[in-house]
Amino acid sequence: GQEASALLGSRGVATTASSRHHEQAESEFARNAFALGAGAVGLALLSSESRAEDHIHPAHYPWGHHGFFSSFDASSIRRGHQVYQQVCATCHGLSKIAYRNLVGVCYTEAEAKEMASEIDYDDEPDDTGEIGTRPGKLSDYMKSPYANEQQARYANAGALPPDLSLMVKARHGG
Repeated sequence: GQEASALLGSRGVATTASSRHHEQAESEFARNAFALGAGAVGLALLSSESRAEDHIHPAHYPWGHHGFFSSFDASSIRRGHQVYQQVCATCHGLSKIAYRNLVGVCYTEAEAKEMASEIDYDDEPDDTGEIGTRPGKLSDYMKSPYANEQQARYANAGALPPDLSLMVKARHGG
């Protein structure tokens, strides 16, 4: 009776010394994993609080585009896009922005179509398998100034210029 119950493990099946050792190891592993996880969460909370204090928050200005019926200043956005085209576009891309995103914000549909058509994009292969080019259209995304990452790094002394299309989201509070 007692020997039989001593040989039954916590799951009600016959166990050996090695299986009892295995259960103890599993239990110890679970306790250690829990302690490690709790410590990591605590460290993350502490470090996130300290990170929030390590930088200067931008000043709050009562901009006119924050209200429900308000809008962005289209001429200011247009000037910003022109500065990007003339200065920033030599190194940085806007690969997540399509020309259609500019329509109604700072350009008319005709102006955005004209800008897109100035850039050549790869077309579908023809009957012989050759890939031709076509003028851009509103659904095309803006091209990067470099063909690939290696070319971008080579042109910038090993540094990869960031794509500016999601830069606001990369900033604190963005």
